[in-house]
Amino acid sequence: MNTQYFKEYSPTLGREMECKIYGHAGRPVIYIPCQDGRFYDFENFRMTDAWAPWIENGEILVCAIDTVDTETWSNPCGDARWRIERYEQWITYITDELVPSLRQLVNDWNGWEGYPGIMLFGCSLGATHAANLFFRRPDLFDGLLALSGLYSTEYGFGSYMDDLVYRNSPVDYLGGMPKDHPFISLYNQKRAIICCGQGPWEVPEYTRNLKQILEDKGIHAWVDLWGYDVSHDWNWWYQQVAYFVPYLLGENQVA
Repeated sequence: MNTQYFKEYSPTLGREMECKIYGHAGRPVIYIPCQDGRFYDFENFRMTDAWAPWIENGEILVCAIDTVDTETWSNPCGDARWRIERYEQWITYITDELVPSLRQLVNDWNGWEGYPGIMLFGCSLGATHAANLFFRRPDLFDGLLALSGLYSTEYGFGSYMDDLVYRNSPVDYLGGMPKDHPFISLYNQKRAIICCGQGPWEVPEYTRNLKQILEDKGIHAWVDLWGYDVSHDWNWWYQQVAYFVPYLLGENQVA
């Protein structure tokens, strides 16, 4: 499997950011690690094996990135406003710095011009971030695989609420979105999958709540709750990747 490591200074974050790209061609996927994880978790926890069939045949190219969780969602003793502003900077880093660079690289490697979108993938808090990015910027992202996520800022920010917290809490801003909002037609042109087990360490209530909101707004995401034996762990996420990625790639037409 072809791999390349990158380390570049982010003006938005004021620090070096690292990532690693797996693959040689195909549609781009951004992998967001679990809470407080690092870009190399994609490889160290053998998620590369789950995605290998599509990476090695040139259908998929995965870019594994870092978060700023330790400064934001995982820092309950910090000032809430500062933490959400820092998180918003990370969102801007992805949309304004990483995405343009990744698009250029993907176009160069594939011999494409103007590739329109990037898929997002994450597990646990990584799924939270992936879903937030997808629902906030459907103009940039054209696919989502969110496994075992928590779709409310309540998890990281408790009862604190301000304009930026609201903007980054999918159950809140989607719940308040008018049914004629132009984003809804954009969502429905994409393929979004949100999945959660109902076994040990899973919190399926977040997924059920999001499912109800999406249905009420007419947003056609595939929201799937797996069984009571399905735990919050890597072995189940591997199986979910194998099950759902063909649909994301258009190999299976009906969810």
